Amino acid sequence: MAYETDMRSISLTNRILMLGRLLAMAGRAVWAYKLRSIFVAVGVGFGIASLTLIVTSVEGANKMAHQMVDMFGPDAAFVIGGNIEKRAVGMRTLTLSWEDVHRLRQSLPGAYLVVPMRAKGSVDVRYKGQSATGTLVVGASEDYASSWNWPLAEGRDITVQDVERGARICIVGFKPAQELFGEEPALGKVIYMNSIPFQVVGQLSYRGFTGGGGGGDIDNRIIVPLPTLTQRFNMDRKYFRAIRVKFLEPEHMAAHVENLRAFLRHLHGLSEGEDDDFTIFTADEILEFMAMFKGGLVVFLSITATIAVLVGGFVLANLFSISVSERSYEIGLRKALGARNSAVLTQFLMEACLLTLVGGLLGLALGLGLGQLLTRLGILTISFSWNVFFISLASALGVGLLFGLKPARQAALMDPIQALRGGDG
Repeated sequence: MAYETDMRSISLTNRILMLGRLLAMAGRAVWAYKLRSIFVAVGVGFGIASLTLIVTSVEGANKMAHQMVDMFGPDAAFVIGGNIEKRAVGMRTLTLSWEDVHRLRQSLPGAYLVVPMRAKGSVDVRYKGQSATGTLVVGASEDYASSWNWPLAEGRDITVQDVERGARICIVGFKPAQELFGEEPALGKVIYMNSIPFQVVGQLSYRGFTGGGGGGDIDNRIIVPLPTLTQRFNMDRKYFRAIRVKFLEPEHMAAHVENLRAFLRHLHGLSEGEDDDFTIFTADEILEFMAMFKGGLVVFLSITATIAVLVGGFVLANLFSISVSERSYEIGLRKALGARNSAVLTQFLMEACLLTLVGGLLGLALGLGLGQLLTRLGILTISFSWNVFFISLASALGVGLLFGLKPARQAALMDPIQALRGGDG
């Protein structure tokens, strides 16, 4: 019994040593045929780069979806003026009024927070010698930060008194605070927007979310009372662009949204059959949109990745077939000296896998680099995870095994005498 155990141990050790020798020989062969190796690695690398973009973009889309849902809140609805699904020519977008807000606050079942909003983009802001350009100024009623689940880093939210008085106060976002004040506290500072002074009473905490596709930086905003915005920037004082509504019992959001839609249609005097003159968004709509976005992205990139991987695989198979013919003397000599078919097969498969793994690492780096570039350009949002690393390398290994098998079998089944003759000839 002990003898059998010792023999099995010796056999296992010999197999490990044999695999080590074959791996070393495969490595030397890869290094010896540098031009072939470069072509194979680059061909596989492009395919893995496309695959890397798929995985990282899907991870990024999932991360973006969770960020957006967390910021939006499962208990909230966001109403904007105009029916964006119809997009009719000449459609009014300012269809929400203070009367709507008052009635919703008084009579909408389950609603505990109703905050109207309007915004003015690309406002230049100054403080002493510093300036912040392209800032979004949002006008809102009291409890803006609470309505968006947005903690304040310091200071306070907009109050009822601020709204009633049309006070020239503001809450600054993280980005303008950094550009205007640096490391100094924002509270109490007086900034100028279109030459109008505003006193800072609060600062929003950093959220760090930038919408893909040029969606802009969510931290680049300043909040002022809604009447102040409309008065100081000469905007319509009766209507505004959006209403944020928060509900008790978020598990009944579907019913809350239907009540909200019916109530607004009643307030706007819309008869049965007429389209809504407003649009309601909830967290569910965000998730549906992100699912559609991910689906289209995956289909497009999957086709690209499949084509690129197949091209890389065919490059590998063709170059290896040529390599087998060129190395027939080497193969014949090894077989004449006692090398088994399995050893030759294993060596060529190892060569193929080494090359595709190098190509996989190259493609991973290329894919991540391209993804970072697309993220900075606002075209795409990517997110790295270890899934990307393992999927890319596993795919590269699969390409090596699949497309390297035929030339490896060709080498393994080669007759040693004919191989030696071919090498001599």
